[in-house]
Amino acid sequence: MTNTEILTAIHTVLTGQMMHAHMDGFGLEARLNEDLYLDSVLILQIFLNLELEYGLSVPEEAIARQDIETVADLVALYEPKPVAAVVPAFALTGGTTDEGVHGEAYYDIKVHCFASCVCDGLKRQGLDHRPFYFGIWDAKFAVSDRFELLYHAPEISQEFFRGWFERLYGVTVREWYDPEKTKLENLGVMLDLVKKRGETGSVMVMLDMFHLPERENKFNQNPFPHYLMLQETADPDTWFVHDPDYRWEGEIERKKVIHAIMQPTVGGGYVFDQAQARTPEPEDLKAYFEACFLKDRNPLVDAVREIVTAHLDGQKGISLSDLTAAVRELPVITIRKYAYEHGFAFFWRALKLPAGEFETWCEEIEALVQSLKTLHYACMKLGQTGDRVLAAPVFEKLDEADRLETKLKAKLDEVFGLWCDRNIPASIDIPMLKRVAR
Repeated sequence: MTNTEILTAIHTVLTGQMMHAHMDGFGLEARLNEDLYLDSVLILQIFLNLELEYGLSVPEEAIARQDIETVADLVALYEPKPVAAVVPAFALTGGTTDEGVHGEAYYDIKVHCFASCVCDGLKRQGLDHRPFYFGIWDAKFAVSDRFELLYHAPEISQEFFRGWFERLYGVTVREWYDPEKTKLENLGVMLDLVKKRGETGSVMVMLDMFHLPERENKFNQNPFPHYLMLQETADPDTWFVHDPDYRWEGEIERKKVIHAIMQPTVGGGYVFDQAQARTPEPEDLKAYFEACFLKDRNPLVDAVREIVTAHLDGQKGISLSDLTAAVRELPVITIRKYAYEHGFAFFWRALKLPAGEFETWCEEIEALVQSLKTLHYACMKLGQTGDRVLAAPVFEKLDEADRLETKLKAKLDEVFGLWCDRNIPASIDIPMLKRVAR
């Protein structure tokens, strides 16, 4: 197919099979996320429909990486290429080639909105926030009674991370939102906190990002519960919004923010003062790692395996056609796996291990993330076609993701042991905070 024919096919898929509503700016220069409101899941859906309807396919690594920004980039994926494009290695390490993991500069991972908000204060105080990400790669999610994967659900709370943040860094994180009160009553509490906020204070609130269309995001979920922080400006009709997770800050009309906060899909908020922050004690870091670390199982892979099996077996009246919707939120949870880099980086720097070996483990982390992305595509293909022959590749990809993550955990456990040998006296008995298993 020519480029023009590929462009036409993409337009047909969006308007026909996908019935996409945001097509006014469609063209080669249109940005997929900002102009056409296409998130990572919808881009996968384009790939799938082009493959099934037109026989157009791209290499698996292109499906996994999705490093495309415009419609022109999407068209270019289907152009014949005599030589495969070289993907730069070590995308997560940041800094320069000479610095590596032991330099001052590093890529700041944003994978969990609660963690990003509380850790923002640590960075402002010059403290190392990376140990707090020990628990993020296996942070809790839910599977509904209809076997749907959910990154946010009523039974999921931030209490585990809140308690450990207080113990590690000495910062009191108070939950101001009271689920027993009405939305209006909670809004009144929040307005007072924002008004009285001190110079080093932070007021965190959960809102539905779907109702802030001014804010670009890569997961246009509906609803999209998300934590960010607010403060007043000189204009009483405007708030300054600080979103550490999406690396954005700026002014937004106050009533629009309140509209997103008042949605029935969301509810939550915390207040804390970053001036209280201190360096964690080694004994507490050890206890936190052990409370977080699930050495012998990988909950996300286990959950997706359960979901796929349930859809294949038709449990509770569900069918294969429901599978695509059931795994829609997998990308939101997948990005948490990048938190492994913070774990490796913390121990690598503390132990002064070889930088080159760290880069190798960064490649393993990237391989895990990409395997979960291709798994997502395989699940969508199985669900949309209903072809049970495609179940075998899904389970193969599940096994591969399981193998990669188990390998990462084994190495992390090894360097954790080395760190403990150097930092924790053998006679110390450390109290634990119990982690609630999924």
